[in-house]
Amino acid sequence: MPIDLNTFIIGTTVFYSIDLGVTVPNTGRAPLRRAWRRLAWTLAALLAAAVGLGGVVVWQNTYALREQKVSLRHDGALLEGVLALPEQGEGPFGLVVFVHGDGPVDATHETFYRPLWESFARAGYASLSFSKPGVGGSEGDWLEQSMDDRAEETLVAVAWARGRPDIDGRRIGLWGASQAGWVLPKVAARDGRLQFVIAVSPAVNWLRQGRYNLLAELGRDGASDQEKQAALRRRETVLGLLERDATFAQYRAAVGDADGMTAGRWGFITRNHRADATGDLAAMRGTPLLLVLAGHDVNVDVADTEAVYRATLPRASLTTARYPDATHSLVDHDLESSAWRLAATAVIAPRRLYADGFLADQTRYIRDLNSFLGGR
Repeated sequence: MPIDLNTFIIGTTVFYSIDLGVTVPNTGRAPLRRAWRRLAWTLAALLAAAVGLGGVVVWQNTYALREQKVSLRHDGALLEGVLALPEQGEGPFGLVVFVHGDGPVDATHETFYRPLWESFARAGYASLSFSKPGVGGSEGDWLEQSMDDRAEETLVAVAWARGRPDIDGRRIGLWGASQAGWVLPKVAARDGRLQFVIAVSPAVNWLRQGRYNLLAELGRDGASDQEKQAALRRRETVLGLLERDATFAQYRAAVGDADGMTAGRWGFITRNHRADATGDLAAMRGTPLLLVLAGHDVNVDVADTEAVYRATLPRASLTTARYPDATHSLVDHDLESSAWRLAATAVIAPRRLYADGFLADQTRYIRDLNSFLGGR
């Protein structure tokens, strides 16, 4: 391919200047020709930068994983998910089963899980995650679930995985965040074969957590004492309604402005507002547990969580990891405080969303645990 003066080669990419249909007669107007050439070079440089950035985005969003779409049936409903295997090897691999927090979460958590899956793959572990009922291709409605329902669903996923030849049934653990704190201990209490549990920003008591979250968000937003007292009075009204098993219509009549509450969400809260993980934690029988806590958590009172876990679990089974600069979701606090930086990082460098050291520590915990247990 001949290359002329209107062709620019940058790296392995060839760019051609655009014919704008303008003829510049040869009348000695060299400055105009130079201006056109400068414009052409500028356009080429901008295009090269865009191509280069695109390459970085693709590279940063490519993970050392082999993902498979999987499905199972539970209580007659189809659950669809993803099994993410390490990039190399035939197995059998250890496995981390993911338990979601609150909300309509799909199997990848809108790709937020993939850096974690890759971290576990580095330790020789696959990851398994199903979309919540009613999300993605999964049937049902997650708002109709209790914490017991969610635990049963997780136990079914673990049993399904143990039947696969590419999974080592002796090396299956759980990873869960936030609301999963009421699910993980239930599952571990019922399945003593689990190798470990990783609990990220878990709450212990639904009502205590709700009060803490309310006041923490009001404080963050600079609410006055009067506004805080009004919010607490509204909360007491809602608690009274919950104790009486009030309908959504009764809730609307009592509080007036629903403030985003829906009938489905009210039903979910009605089913789960008495949740408390303490009894299930005590029944875990010493399953190794990594407790992950953030320094900027306005959702969960991490001091309360840590105190309960330390008082309830055997000392030898509990490992605590703290990330002072992280938010509830283990994203760097400064990054989460800037909408444009958060969005840019999610696209350009998604692994850097997480607090420093978090992903590496997940890998290290699994490796160290395997070394200590002799691969059990």
